[in-house]
Amino acid sequence: MPSITLSDVRWAAPDGTVLFSRLDLSLSREHVGLVGRNGAGKTTLLRLLAGEIAPSSGCISRNAKVGYLPQTLGIPENDNIADLFGVRDQITSLRKMEAGEATASDFAGADWMLEGRMAASLARVGLDDIAPDCQLASLSGGQRTRAALAALFFCDPDILFLDEPTNHLDKQGRTLVIEALRAWPHGLMVASHDRFLLNDMDMITELSGLGLRCYGGNYAAYRHQKNVELAAARHDHVQAEQQVAQSKRRAQKAAERKARTNRQGRILRASGSQSKMLMDVAKQRSENSGSANAHLRQNRCAEANRALEKAREKIEILEPLSIHIASTGLTADRSVLDMEDLNFGFEPDRPVLQSVSLEIRGPERIAIEGNNGTGKSTLLSCIMGDLTPLSGTLFLHVSMALLDQDMQLLNPDQTILQNITRLDPEATQNECQATLARFGFRAKAASRLVGTLSGGQQMRVGLACTLGRKTPPQLLLLDEPSNHLDIETTELLEAALSDYDGALILVSHDPVFIRNIGIDRSLVL
Repeated sequence: MPSITLSDVRWAAPDGTVLFSRLDLSLSREHVGLVGRNGAGKTTLLRLLAGEIAPSSGCISRNAKVGYLPQTLGIPENDNIADLFGVRDQITSLRKMEAGEATASDFAGADWMLEGRMAASLARVGLDDIAPDCQLASLSGGQRTRAALAALFFCDPDILFLDEPTNHLDKQGRTLVIEALRAWPHGLMVASHDRFLLNDMDMITELSGLGLRCYGGNYAAYRHQKNVELAAARHDHVQAEQQVAQSKRRAQKAAERKARTNRQGRILRASGSQSKMLMDVAKQRSENSGSANAHLRQNRCAEANRALEKAREKIEILEPLSIHIASTGLTADRSVLDMEDLNFGFEPDRPVLQSVSLEIRGPERIAIEGNNGTGKSTLLSCIMGDLTPLSGTLFLHVSMALLDQDMQLLNPDQTILQNITRLDPEATQNECQATLARFGFRAKAASRLVGTLSGGQQMRVGLACTLGRKTPPQLLLLDEPSNHLDIETTELLEAALSDYDGALILVSHDPVFIRNIGIDRSLVL
């Protein structure tokens, strides 16, 4: 049976930083979901499994044909569908035969079923009308992702490795991809934060500071098992704290006993009732015994403290972050946004937005819906004031902030602390550091350059710089905020938005996220 096996695999960055070590895993025909916090190394692990990079140490044994879909496709601008499928020469030969210009070699290598097989693969992801000579540059980002997945289906690998395949897909594209993966008859490992997709998996594999751990069942089963693990870790932590306290009490009692013995010895020596020789022997014996017992107590205390530190570390790895959002002070009768008959286009004769009207009063929650290319992000840019409408009116009456998937509010050349200090000038240095700690950036982590962070880590910084402020904005614009987030941070964002008492406008294709933050109504473009 085709399989891939990892044995004691370790990987370190060029600067020597170890991302993970001692990983063991075996994959075959299962459908496996790969989860983990941002920065844990999920993309690196997929690249190792797919043979894109080599491990620093350990062994990867492959007895399977693999296919790999990265997050960023990096497709040359002039490539077409045939290039993506790796069949440009074969398609060229078929076109020559159709035109009556073929040579003997063209006929010798002709695959008369090629275009039919390509069409079947494209149809699996909803691209029925795409021809082999279609330029990839003419497709949307979501269509290119689906076409790349169709090309992998066409090659029929034994195991597929997919890195966030539903990112940037609209509702229709996302549904088509999930259905296609559900029907995939071979092995599959997908790194994803898409909980709907992960609920289709046979097994969840988690990459964390504890290593690589496998959980039987889908994402819902994984969450249940993680909650059980967290409860056990908290129990171990309580026991470790009790052991440390007990060790301290024993040491204190021993010190008190030693002090009493020494005091009694001094009184007896002063009385002269015992010979000096006997007293010296007794003193030496007591000191030897006390030294041995003290050494034993020190070892026990050190062991108890090590167990406590280990228990703390495990809780930090298992326990989700939690944050508190200050009140915006937005009242239910406050006018937030008035938009009427808004029209916008980069070219006047080709409008992107036509006659869009929206009124928001108080802390309403609005979802902007529509397929890719309908102008959802463009509408947010108009509200932000970055784009000027061709006609119509737009009045914003409250403070506002935008959280977009590219985190444009952050300066990549500044540290995390410098960014929050710049974006929240009313807060003191200590208050900024306390805010960052609530969002998981403690101590030296706040000194990291934003440009060196993963997409999910940058989103967490963006959350700290907006929702973590002393006074959060009264209107929050969210443009696909969960695209680059790990599941834990997505759930953190959901919890934070549940506590947020301002108005919000959301663009998202994640139905679970939309449901969990409690949308009041939708505007369909």
